[in-house]
Amino acid sequence: MNDIRTRRVHPGVLALAVTSFAIGVAEFVVVGILPAIAGDLKVSLDRAGELVGLYALALAVGTPLVVLALARFPRKPVLLGLVAVFMAGNLLSAMSVDYASLLVGRVVTAVAHGSFFAIGATVAAALAPRDQASRAIAIMFSGLTLAMVIGVPLGSILGNGMGWRLPFFAVAALAALALMATAWWLPPMPAPRVGRMSAQLAALGQPSILAMMCVTILGFGSSFAAFTFITPILTGLTGFSSTAASVLLVVFGAATLVGNLAGGRFASSLGWQSALRLLFALLGATLAVIGLSLSHPLPMVVMLFIWGVLAFGMSPGVQAAMLETAERDAPQAVDFASGLNISSFNLGISLGETVGGALVAHGHLGLTPWAGVISVVAAQVPLAWMGARARRAGAIGGMA
Repeated sequence: MNDIRTRRVHPGVLALAVTSFAIGVAEFVVVGILPAIAGDLKVSLDRAGELVGLYALALAVGTPLVVLALARFPRKPVLLGLVAVFMAGNLLSAMSVDYASLLVGRVVTAVAHGSFFAIGATVAAALAPRDQASRAIAIMFSGLTLAMVIGVPLGSILGNGMGWRLPFFAVAALAALALMATAWWLPPMPAPRVGRMSAQLAALGQPSILAMMCVTILGFGSSFAAFTFITPILTGLTGFSSTAASVLLVVFGAATLVGNLAGGRFASSLGWQSALRLLFALLGATLAVIGLSLSHPLPMVVMLFIWGVLAFGMSPGVQAAMLETAERDAPQAVDFASGLNISSFNLGISLGETVGGALVAHGHLGLTPWAGVISVVAAQVPLAWMGARARRAGAIGGMA
């Protein structure tokens, strides 16, 4: 596919970013309307929080299976089909009449979401020069982070003011636009050459693949013990109104956009291992400061921005790292490995929400940032192992 690789951003990457915007709104808008959902459906706040964690868990389990099933099909029709399923899941969520039907709609949405990102990341990388893969992935993910700036705060304001179903209808409309953008801008791409299913599943036996999954789970997931409950934190502990809390999601969202784009360039220039080591250290320190600042409004606003930059600044690096690792250690299962990493993002979200939910259920909302500190420090262990392994491989290569 060298004929479609150029130094400019390929419009197909922009089409992927449009879809990721819709996906970002769908995944995270629940955070801003969690109390409204809990009140309307008459469930507890921690159970409503499971709409975040179970979404992530469904995505984590379903993504590798769907990616395996679709591995031999051409990329464009596969992505179009996934966007259509995503749209249907949001319509089902919008029309749900109880917690169970809302959860079903979320599960359908989640499976399409994860598979789209797993396959879309490899497509974005294929549409860019090899040394610009991290940047192309960052541009694709920028739709996700732009959703944090515009879509999630707006959806939160609309959902709290006009009913929590409205944001889901809006996401379905965004998905229709994304479907048209994908059909128009994404070039036809043949199915990749893949090994037999057994060869792809063998990637799960690669220590480097498993270590990279642990890096993603612990590193990216570290933010979600607190972020899942950011609205009750801001209103119940810091003292902001619900409207002010919705507006403050704009601060966090703007930071995620800055972090994602800067993180892609950072990983490309510094190398993903060095970039992730630094980002994890800074994120751990930031979460600790947040844990100490919960009752102080002004410091919380500042720390929300820094938190967003660091939490999402790692996304391009960890995805590019998995692709590079898979190309070296499991070349017949790159799409599957990409799917495993998308699963890892969401296993991290699920783990964070589960830990955070347990703390909230026992009346310890203020301890949720400290759970994130422990998680991100733990992420340094598999990352250090991968670095040591890479140095050993380099030393052996140099002696050969």
